[in-house]
Amino acid sequence: MIDKDRIIHDLIERDPRYRADAYEFVFEALDFTLRRRGEGARHVTGAQILESIRLLALEQFGYLARAVLATWGITRTDDFGHVVFNLIDADLLQKTANDRREDFVGLYEFPAAFDVAFHESIQAVEI
Repeated sequence: MIDKDRIIHDLIERDPRYRADAYEFVFEALDFTLRRRGEGARHVTGAQILESIRLLALEQFGYLARAVLATWGITRTDDFGHVVFNLIDADLLQKTANDRREDFVGLYEFPAAFDVAFHESIQAVEI
């Protein structure tokens, strides 16, 4: 049986750029992606996980999403790529032959993805 918390702690010692919350959030976003998708293929692409991360962060943290992610060391989509590949290197996630770190580079800019998206969602709500 693996001790996921211990492995994440070891990852943080080797790569202190990211907090444990960032690693846990990736697992939450993977579950979120698979629930939204329903039955079928279990593989998740970099673009799919990043979109789920964006939606889940907005749902959980609202306007503070970007600030919360920054406290975890996450300020660009590339950072989530590093987190995902750290988890792959630690055998907590698996990848296919087609998965690359570059799949996470520059998929969206955080101000537009979080700040603007939050304001647009608020404007869409009728009170």
